[in-house]
Amino acid sequence: QVQLVESGGGLVQPGGSLRLSCAASTSIFSRSAMGWYRQAPGKQRELVARISSGGITNTADSVKGRFTISRDNAKNTVYLQMNSLKPDDTAVYYCKARSLYGTEYWGKGTLVTVSS
Repeated sequence: QVQLVESGGGLVQPGGSLRLSCAASTSIFSRSAMGWYRQAPGKQRELVARISSGGITNTADSVKGRFTISRDNAKNTVYLQMNSLKPDDTAVYYCKARSLYGTEYWGKGTLVTVSS
């Protein structure tokens, strides 16, 4: 059973930065595609960024140039560096792993609040 634990969320002022981390509990992490999603109140969950097992990344247009996804396979951890945060970035951020067999796993989420 894969477990994903997100951390790094919190309250930040507009224009500020946060780095989210997602630690996986198993070594299959290195062979899994990883992604960050977010869900704002009253809205559907949306993709923020994803990274393949080989390090290829895709980032949503809404955060392109501000957010960067990366991974450290030695630590079974994926990161989301968020810069120039805006109030519209306020959401619960979720980590997702997708194994080679197509099985998906989700973390429980971490809340990011951007407010002055």
